[in-house]
Amino acid sequence: MSNYQYIDGGVCAPKGFQGSAVSCGIKNPEATRLDLALIYSTEPCTSAGTFTTNRVKAACVKVCQKHLEMGDIRAIVANSGNANACTGAAGMEDAKAECYRLAELLPISPAEVAVCSTGVIGLPMPMMRILPKFDSLVEGLSHDKGMPVAQAIMTSDTKEKTMAVEVEIQGKPVRIGVCCKGAGMINPNMATMLCFITTDVGIDRNVLELCVKSGVDHSFNCITIDGDMSTNDTVLVLANGASTVKVESPDDIFIFQQALSYVMLEMAKHIVQDGERVTKFVTVKVVGAETEEEAILASEAVAKSSLVKSSWNGNDPNWGRIIHAVGYCGAPVEEEKIDIDIAGLPACRGGLQTDTPSDSLREAVQVKDFEILINLNRGEYNHVVYTTDLSPEYVDYNRSEYAYWNQAKADGLTS
Repeated sequence: MSNYQYIDGGVCAPKGFQGSAVSCGIKNPEATRLDLALIYSTEPCTSAGTFTTNRVKAACVKVCQKHLEMGDIRAIVANSGNANACTGAAGMEDAKAECYRLAELLPISPAEVAVCSTGVIGLPMPMMRILPKFDSLVEGLSHDKGMPVAQAIMTSDTKEKTMAVEVEIQGKPVRIGVCCKGAGMINPNMATMLCFITTDVGIDRNVLELCVKSGVDHSFNCITIDGDMSTNDTVLVLANGASTVKVESPDDIFIFQQALSYVMLEMAKHIVQDGERVTKFVTVKVVGAETEEEAILASEAVAKSSLVKSSWNGNDPNWGRIIHAVGYCGAPVEEEKIDIDIAGLPACRGGLQTDTPSDSLREAVQVKDFEILINLNRGEYNHVVYTTDLSPEYVDYNRSEYAYWNQAKADGLTS
């Protein structure tokens, strides 16, 4: 981290990027909270993205994927409150309408616009409140709107997730800015979130795509809160070259890749730490696996287990639940070789309980942040997953999300 300098501005920190955010009342016409955001580059961009692997994809995801296939993205419009998912042909037309309206207001083509949504699934978008706000959204573009942009994409998040760093490449400062949202429906491949990253480096698209994939694999694809995968997951990275630094040599690419991966991992951790009604941030690290797949299977099985996560919520260092999850993960693990450490204390050796006092283990998991280390003792592969506990409050919170359907009915969008 010593090579990176934290700076203010979020996604608007890199040269040539502007942001704006307004209130549309998407979920409630009486509400004044920000729920529509715009990120725009004054310069043409190179772009790359990754999207949900859910076979049920939101209309906005389909439009984004198509636009990236056609060329590069220069503007991102995103809303919270409504996912525009499972909305059929009308949802596709709504997503395209946003792109065409922005293209009329900005000197770009519709295909240079990415449209992203997050919120309730299955309800039509209240376009009668959204499109009329586009004029003021564009008029409000400025270089100091990084925080409002981050606020406008929040749903069940309790705090904004945004940062920016500066790093030297070729002896010149370049910047990377980011904002993201996510607190529930978090699961690898991809996690349920929106993430927008801007940078003022110049970079070839093929190289950027490789950097983005590597960064996502080691960050957003390594987190889980509840094991659910959304219909809207999107990571978009825009690079406009405004710093005049062109990343081409292996050394320069490495520096940029490391910085990009750093901000992605920081944002991924922030998502987990802000999980819906969670009380624990737990790092599950599997080492000694025979293959990479084996390490992934074992770590994800533990990180997703409702029994394991419930025990963490109760400050219960139950290593038996951990080893049982490893045993059903699908990898050919060997019970008599498995070692487990909980918060730095040996809990299991060779598949058997250690003599570590239970009171010591219980005290060790009272803290909000600890690590589970699982050694399979079969090889040299490792994998890490960042996860949480599972609380009664999580269940209670997710029992009442669909109050929004009442507003949609009042709007005449559903019966």
